[in-house]
Amino acid sequence: MTTIENEWAERVRAAAAANTPLCLRGSGSKDFYGRAPVGEVFELCANQGVIAYEPTELVVTVRGGTPLVELEAMLAEQGQYLPFEPPHFGASATVAGSVAAGLAGPRRATAGAVRDFMLGVKVLDGRGEVMRFGGQVMKNVAGYDVSRLIAGSLGTLGIVLEVSLKVLPRPVAEATLRFELDEATAIRRVSEWGGQPLPVSATLWQDGVLHLRLSGAEAAVQAAVERLGGERVGDTEADAVWSAVREQTLPAFRPRMGEMLWRLSLPSTAPALGLPGRQVIEWGGAQRWLAGSADADSVRARALALGGHASAFRGGDRKGEVFQPLAAPLATIHRRLKTAFDPAGIFNPGRLYPEF
Repeated sequence: MTTIENEWAERVRAAAAANTPLCLRGSGSKDFYGRAPVGEVFELCANQGVIAYEPTELVVTVRGGTPLVELEAMLAEQGQYLPFEPPHFGASATVAGSVAAGLAGPRRATAGAVRDFMLGVKVLDGRGEVMRFGGQVMKNVAGYDVSRLIAGSLGTLGIVLEVSLKVLPRPVAEATLRFELDEATAIRRVSEWGGQPLPVSATLWQDGVLHLRLSGAEAAVQAAVERLGGERVGDTEADAVWSAVREQTLPAFRPRMGEMLWRLSLPSTAPALGLPGRQVIEWGGAQRWLAGSADADSVRARALALGGHASAFRGGDRKGEVFQPLAAPLATIHRRLKTAFDPAGIFNPGRLYPEF
């Protein structure tokens, strides 16, 4: 164990003995996400640095407090990147914070989620013990991959000390096309294109305009551009569009006073929501954002009717139910996992659900 790990382990053991809740925090860039943070703030940014990077093996291992921008810059020097395009939501966002939030950007529908690129993780549990799961090479992740449980756990299971991630080479070519389409037509078109051998890597619909990103070999991208038509968007403008989606700087992502930004996960072919508010559609129709004053019961009922679920992403009351309530069997599994990793319940209590 490093000096920091020893110090943190002692603090965790003392907190567990005193039943003192701890609010685990990296840069705080995602404090808005989940239920309201509670407990004594435990700053985690000091644990920084790259432990191992093998560009030829497409694997990187870093400490949890490493700034995300530094990791991405290092990968870019080798022509590589994190395919799930994690949002930063702040200049000081950390790798551990990105993993704990489990959020992915525009490429998620085609490249995969954060958990899909988790090869291994080292965590400090609620007993003050260091635990390792997975490894640093892809062949080590066979079987029940516990490391993936950390992705999206919002710090409720432990302190992320180190994480090993799979990385990929950047696409050789990319192009973004623009189409003027209504919501229903855009959803139908994207569904049709998704069933064809096209190098689609991201989609975005809002205010009657669909943006479609193509990524891959030069020949494949060019052939798709000629086949699909639409208006070719300049590279600088395209980069700005996809960055604005990933970092949620578009006006539609910002709830006004008294509003909520809802995140709905639905089947990609689900029809229009039919709810009042400003909407953004991503991931080929599978992720839909709704900013407005629609009440929680109406939004969740509509999401359920369409075969999905809804989460209160930004704004509103963060002390109430934020995520879709769990079915009894799933809630039991969550409680057992929480007890196994954090028996005293000191890590980010209530951040995911009120009961743990």
